[in-house]
Formats: sequence, C-alpha cells, structure tokens
Amino acid sequence: MFDETKSPYYLLGEREGIQKLVTTFYSLVSQDSLLSPLFPKDLTETAHKQTQFLSQFFGGPPLYTEEHGHPMLRARHMPFPITDSHAKAWLACMERAMTAHKLEPELQNFLLSRLKMTAYHMVNTKDSERGENADTV
Repeated sequence: MFDETKSPYYLLGEREGIQKLVTTFYSLVSQDSLLSPLFPKDLTETAHKQTQFLSQFFGGPPLYTEEHGHPMLRARHMPFPITDSHAKAWLACMERAMTAHKLEPELQNFLLSRLKMTAYHMVNTKDSERGENADTV
C-alpha cells in the first residue's frame, strides 16, 4: 500500500529509481510520433534535467535548482508549441513508464495527478495552431 508518510522520491527509489523511470519514459517519447519532433535526437541532457527536476518535484534534493536555478517550467517551455494533445501524450508515456516499473497503483495515481497539473500548465498553443516546423524542447 502507498505510504503517504514517505516522499514519492523515496518510494520511487530515490535518484537511481527516478533515473530508471526517466530512461524508460524517454525511450517511449522517442517512439511517439507526436512528441518525438519536439525533442532533440540525443535525449541525454533532456533526461538528465528531467531526473533532476523529478527528484526535486517528488520531494528529494533540489538537484535541478542547484544546477540550473528556479525551474520556471512554463517560461522555459514557452518557445515550443505545446498543445493539449502533447500534454496528453506526455502523460500517457509517463503512465506507461510507471506501469513498466510496476509502481503501486496508488502511488502511480498520486504521481500522475501531480504531473497532470504540470503537463497541462505547459500548454500554450491550441491543437489547431500547432506549426509543423517547431523547434525542439
């Protein structure tokens, strides 16, 4: 059962567990026809930053802030056209990664509910306005 007294960071296996989750997640993103064009071909740096951010976001050490400053997620993502469809696809990849890592359903639901708020906060473009020649995240 999901122990709400422990941080998600701890329950995920701390930095190593989050790193494994992020690796699985980006392998799914790289295969997703909607998401892959938004990201660079080499996802090494992207995965590194995501591991740092999720460690911090899930109650671990402030790795992202220590190296890059305040996350300012919306501002950092603003140059890229992110639609509701992108947010939904991003969350679907994360859910598949969590399922692959056999997270307890209660923990997975809790994490996805937190990530859902963040994912939809990044939306800055209507699906009908998305350009085909967008830069990458």
